[in-house]
Amino acid sequence: MLKEFKEFAMKGNFVDMAVGIVIGAAFSTIVKSFVDDIIMPVVGMMTGGVDFSNMFAVIKNPTEGAVYATLDAAKEAGAVTVNYGIFINSMITFVIVAFALFIVIKGMNKAKEEMEKEAAAEEEKPAEPSDEVKLLTEIRNALAK
Repeated sequence: MLKEFKEFAMKGNFVDMAVGIVIGAAFSTIVKSFVDDIIMPVVGMMTGGVDFSNMFAVIKNPTEGAVYATLDAAKEAGAVTVNYGIFINSMITFVIVAFALFIVIKGMNKAKEEMEKEAAAEEEKPAEPSDEVKLLTEIRNALAK
C-alpha cells in the first residue's frame, strides 16, 4: 500500500496539481488584497464613502433597539447578521480571478493553436531530398543531356 501511494504521489500530474493549488492560493490572496485594499476604497469613494465590508443587516439583535456602526461591533455584541457587503467583495474577487484565468487560458489556447498550425505546415511541406539524392538527380540530368 505504501508503494502504491509513493507511485501515486510521484506522478507528474499529482505534483503539477499540488503546485497549481499552492500558486492558486497565493494568487487568491493577492486578488483579495487587490479588491479589499485598492478597488473597494475607490468604489466606496465613488459611492459616497460606503465601506462595503461593513455593510450588513441585523436579523437578531440581543439588545432591543441597539444600532451598530460596524460589523465588528455587531458581532461583539452577539447580533446575528447577514453580511452582504462581504459577499459583494467576494463576488468582485471572483470576477477578477475568473477574468484573469480567462486571459491565461485564452493565451494558452492561442499558443497551442499556433503550435498546431506550425506542426501541420511542417507535415505538409515535402521533405527535402538528401544530398545523395540531389547528386544522383544531377548525374541523371547530366546523362540525359
